Amino acid sequence: VQLQAYGGGLVQAGGSLRLSCAASGLAFSGYRMGWFRQAPGKEREFVAHISANGGTTAYSDSVKGRFTISRDNAKNTVYLQMNTLGPEDTADYFCAASRIILSGARIPSNYLYWGKGTLVTVSS
Repeated sequence: VQLQAYGGGLVQAGGSLRLSCAASGLAFSGYRMGWFRQAPGKEREFVAHISANGGTTAYSDSVKGRFTISRDNAKNTVYLQMNTLGPEDTADYFCAASRIILSGARIPSNYLYWGKGTLVTVSS
């Protein structure tokens, strides 16, 4: 199984980025997908998750209204559109795959597979 996240970079505050995560080696359409982030010196935190068929999404309070998670099961890819970015969004962003139905989907330990992070840096 391989999850490859990309799309990170340096952006000014107020700007936007779109992260992508391409999955291979798993039945992608059968997995809930999540985005998490980890800032230097901090624990990994939940950002967003999306159900296997894309019908249900959830967001952390800190990104709700600014970030949008989506997926394309035909392309085995999950996306994270990030708008109105601020310096507090600076972190490594990770995608992950889980078979969990819903309860506990915000908890990193409930995810089976993880990709390497893609760094997002927001300058003020």
